[in-house]
Amino acid sequence: MRILVIDDEPHAIELIKNYLKEREDIDEIRLATDGFDGLKEINEFNPEILFLDIQMPKISGIELLELIDVPVQVIFTTAYDEYAIRAFELNATDYLLKPFSKERFNKALDRAKSNLASSNFQDNFNKIVENYNENKEFINRVVVKSGIRIVIIPVEKIYCIESADDYVVILSETGEFVKNSTMKYFEKSLNPNDFVRVHRSTIINVNKIKEIQPYSKENFSIILNNGKIVRTSRQGIVELKKILDF
Repeated sequence: MRILVIDDEPHAIELIKNYLKEREDIDEIRLATDGFDGLKEINEFNPEILFLDIQMPKISGIELLELIDVPVQVIFTTAYDEYAIRAFELNATDYLLKPFSKERFNKALDRAKSNLASSNFQDNFNKIVENYNENKEFINRVVVKSGIRIVIIPVEKIYCIESADDYVVILSETGEFVKNSTMKYFEKSLNPNDFVRVHRSTIINVNKIKEIQPYSKENFSIILNNGKIVRTSRQGIVELKKILDF
């Protein structure tokens, strides 16, 4: 098995290394101390199993998972118990609550090893981030990849989000970015007082509206501060009227 450990706590990394050294079924172990280096290692190393700390500087473990294109068995390592356990136990391979014993560690690793051949491996991986975000407050930033860069976009800098097949396009003050996500995810994760789905294919930031113009009896065009023009659906304008009270 190819193992990658991403954790910003040196003693946690050392503990996992020591446990792994006692195993005979490990081909290679790599380490990273933050999400940026972790993503680089994932792209170069293609690990089969990932030990991932949830709370890290720069980007969190969950934000890192949003950037991964290839599924991997994820074992979360966390110092936070009840909230993390509720959010992850159904979809992540396993979680280890710090500090964890060698017996508990090996149980999680054996489960991940067994799951590598599972037919629903891809589905479980895709559900981790979705399940997490359904159990947390509204997001305040979006993390995207742009070439080899990782870009962090505060939600207040977003103009709109548009669907593009299996992806979304995020238009922001920082630029235009493609993210492997869904409109449904953003509709649930963004604060509805600030973001409204005005069309099946478009979510807008109401704080970025410059002007609203009617173009038919029941439909409107929205002009955003960056000059972008967005057409509304009938239901979309109903939702927008609720927020803006017009």
